[in-house]
Amino acid sequence: MAKRIQHLLQDKVVDGQVTVQGWVRTRRDTGSFSFLEVNDGSCLANLQVIADEKLENYGREICKLGAGCSVEILGTLQESPAKGQDVELLAEKIAVLGWADPETYPLQKKRHSLEFLRSISHLRPRTNALGAVARVRSQLSFAVHSFFKQRGFVQIHTPIITTSDCEGAGEMFQVASGDGEKEPFFGKPAGLTVSGQLQAEVYAQALGQVYTFGPTFRAENSNTSRHLAEFWMIEPEMSFCDLSCDMELATAMLQAVIGDILASCPEDLVLFDRFIEKGLLKKLRKVLDADFVHITYSKAVAMLEKQAADFQYPVSWGIDLQSEHERCLTEKIYKSPVIVTDYPSSIKPFYMRLNDDEQTVAAMDILVPGIGELVGGSQREERLDILTKRMTAAGIDLQEYDWYLDLRRYGTVPHAGFGLGFERLVQFVTGMTNIREVIPFPRTPGFAPC
Repeated sequence: MAKRIQHLLQDKVVDGQVTVQGWVRTRRDTGSFSFLEVNDGSCLANLQVIADEKLENYGREICKLGAGCSVEILGTLQESPAKGQDVELLAEKIAVLGWADPETYPLQKKRHSLEFLRSISHLRPRTNALGAVARVRSQLSFAVHSFFKQRGFVQIHTPIITTSDCEGAGEMFQVASGDGEKEPFFGKPAGLTVSGQLQAEVYAQALGQVYTFGPTFRAENSNTSRHLAEFWMIEPEMSFCDLSCDMELATAMLQAVIGDILASCPEDLVLFDRFIEKGLLKKLRKVLDADFVHITYSKAVAMLEKQAADFQYPVSWGIDLQSEHERCLTEKIYKSPVIVTDYPSSIKPFYMRLNDDEQTVAAMDILVPGIGELVGGSQREERLDILTKRMTAAGIDLQEYDWYLDLRRYGTVPHAGFGLGFERLVQFVTGMTNIREVIPFPRTPGFAPC
């Protein structure tokens, strides 16, 4: 890991000297020297800095440095004789930029629980684990955009404020102007979006293949380790595409971004493998190389009914599979990622294409070990008459969605897409069991600290 520090410092070397800035993690005094562990947040490893007592501010400042203090150091980078590091910095000048009172600074040299760190969300990215999560999340985001760019997708910025409830569940945050006006600000009721899918369909039927990647919101009063009120979604939409190509794209995207993260963030993943989820690296490599199992919903239910597991939610045809069922399929029955298709139409939204049996829809969920559902998608219903019937049966005001029906009136084509909850992807890659650990500022019922 020290080699990475050496690489990062190469462009800062001037006449054999380097200037580095960062935060002190620890200070250890021995004889006429102090050893400082300094980190600038660019990687997991610290840089060891040797401060000689001959430095003019040694007794006045350096000997008082503690965790959290910020410093700027001018020195010479040299090979280190110490075990576990390749280089160290011999300080010639140390300037203290900011002090951290050791009596009140909450991040001392000990292991803190993730629950405690959540209570100081403004400081928790300074820890090894949460800093690593932030770097991995950033790299995953870059990998997602790179994947779609390489495949010729156009990114669309769909609205955060919408008058369309994509899921039809009514769990939307309502938007009001706040000035007491009787008339809605947008002329009719509006809310924070739960999905950009419907608007992405508009552009897919003009540009062919598009994707949106942005924040979404759900006003669900659920305070569990799996739910957030604000979360990010990756949602591609493709014209001239059926369920088969939808599954191919989702599988290829998952394997591409996991391959990228294994290559780009090896040190951070080793940390997660050691302290968060034993066997994480093995799990990720297996997904990277696996042929995902394909089964229908009906077969999945039949397989689950044969299990002796005492499920909290009993299994029968027509129910929506719960996390415990999904994990049983991936972790116990198949020991592999699983794609489940052809769900009952009664448990899926109106926009999913009705199959010829008129009981199921052309839907697919990708299930992975440790998480359950990671991706949910479908072929969209392109037939105007069938879509209209399903919307009417669901109690949807057709006039409000007339623009959506226009997409079927004018040049309709088979099209498909999926949604991937970005936080669940970060969870899967890092091994974090609580979704609140994988978003910088979690928003949940009763919790929005900063």
